[in-house]
Amino acid sequence: MARHDRRVGYGLPLLLAIALHLAILVASVLRFPEPEVAPPSTNIVQATLVSTETTTDQAQRAEEARSRAAARQAEEEAAAHAQEDATRQADAQATEEAERQRQAEADDREEARRKAEEQAARRAEEAEQQAREREAQAERRQREEAERQAEAEAERKRQAEAEAERKRQAEAEAERKRQAEAEAERKRQAEAEAERKRQAEAEAERKRQAEAARRAAEATSQGLDRAIEGESDNVANARQASEAANSFINLVRRAVEQAWVIPANVPSGTSAEVRVRLGPSGELFSASVGQSSGNSAFDRSAVQAVEAAAPFAELRQLPDEVQRDYRQFNLRFRPGEIR
Repeated sequence: MARHDRRVGYGLPLLLAIALHLAILVASVLRFPEPEVAPPSTNIVQATLVSTETTTDQAQRAEEARSRAAARQAEEEAAAHAQEDATRQADAQATEEAERQRQAEADDREEARRKAEEQAARRAEEAEQQAREREAQAERRQREEAERQAEAEAERKRQAEAEAERKRQAEAEAERKRQAEAEAERKRQAEAEAERKRQAEAEAERKRQAEAARRAAEATSQGLDRAIEGESDNVANARQASEAANSFINLVRRAVEQAWVIPANVPSGTSAEVRVRLGPSGELFSASVGQSSGNSAFDRSAVQAVEAAAPFAELRQLPDEVQRDYRQFNLRFRPGEIR
């Protein structure tokens, strides 16, 4: 737009200059006739003037006419030269203006080409930017899809692990129930066996008492000496049974003391009593707190010590008539000793 405005500024002065020169040329060539004004006549009588011009005057007038013609011709030639100069100047200006226009057009074409190249470069850059953005969007979608699939896979694994954990817990619970039922059945059978043995022992005791009564009757019939001798044997057997029972209790105490883990910060005066019930072979039927110490941790440690030390197979080494008396007894736990 700047070059176009510049061309308009040069063209108008050029046209005005050409018009001015043409006007000057026309004014110099053309001469308008000057009317001859006759002086007013003051004479009343009009007369005819007879020419008195001499040859010298005529020659002078002819010379003046030639001078005027020469001056007019000079003016005409000057005007022609001026017109030629104006024409050449106009041609030069027109050529210069045409050159300026050509240069301006060339500049415009160059500017248009540059703008076109810049526009093409911008379009190419925009296209490349759009391609990069599409590629980035595609990568982002792929990454999001991969993350979604990874999350779905992780969720599937979590659900599978949770299902496996539920199955494992169900199996463990079923196994615990089975073991509890088996333990209950074992205890039931052990108790039934113990009851059977108890009844057998009661029957044996009854028979023993009957046999003792029979022997007593025989002793009475055989005389006082035999009775005294038999009584001495019974006393010796009773002493041996008492010693065996004391030895058994001491073994139980030592075993329980070795298994006992006393809780920390237990006062020295703390005391708890645990009831112990054994089976015929010395297996532990039950261990429960008979008298609490007031400290649940201390009570629990005493019961756990009895459970850890069982079974007490030494019970079978006691005489049959003594075993029944030591299948149930109490142990008193104090810090540092068991009685």
